[in-house]
Amino acid sequence: MSTRITVRDIDPGDKSWLRREARQTGVSMEELVRRLIHENRTKAERRPRPSEAFARHFGEQHGVDLPPPVRRRYKPLSFSRERKE
Repeated sequence: MSTRITVRDIDPGDKSWLRREARQTGVSMEELVRRLIHENRTKAERRPRPSEAFARHFGEQHGVDLPPPVRRRYKPLSFSRERKE
C-alpha cells in the first residue's frame, strides 16, 4: 500500500537541502520525509495525565459523568443514603 503526498510551492532552498540530506543518508527524499515526520511525531507525543486518560476511556462519550474539578483536583465523591420522610 503506497500513499503519495505532493507538496506544492516548496521553497527551492528547502528542496535542495532535502535532496542533499537524502543523498547523504542514502535514502530517497520520500523516505527521509517519512523519517522526519515520524521523529517529530514521537517528540511531540506526550504522556497523558491520569485524569485525561480516565476521561478519554470513561468520559461523557461512554456515559460516565465526571465530577467537576475543584481547584487542581477532583472533588471527592461522597455516597450517602437517602432519608425517607
